[in-house]
Amino acid sequence: MESILLEYYDNADLYDSYMPFFKHGGLFFRTDDSYDLGTEINLHVSLPDSLESTSVKAQVSWVTPHNAQNGNDAGIGVMFIEDLDNLSQQIENAITLMMNSDKPTLSM
Repeated sequence: MESILLEYYDNADLYDSYMPFFKHGGLFFRTDDSYDLGTEINLHVSLPDSLESTSVKAQVSWVTPHNAQNGNDAGIGVMFIEDLDNLSQQIENAITLMMNSDKPTLSM
């Protein structure tokens, strides 16, 4: 299973990437690599102001290919399937003031 490190340096970037509509949360991130739906990935996520990364097992649930008709950036959305460190709650705590924003994100 592939491991990927995602580093977020500020809460605005984290807000742009977070996918709260998945039951246990998820993240969208830009990538030039190709992934199939259902592929499982070990994510190591470094949140803003965190000294170490948090690990979560995720599954590819969204693919935006290169040259997408809507002009969005190529990347994948992953939903958390094993979140032992409660990463989704950590993310929501970090971006709580932005959660009801009308500002578009990378996935919505």
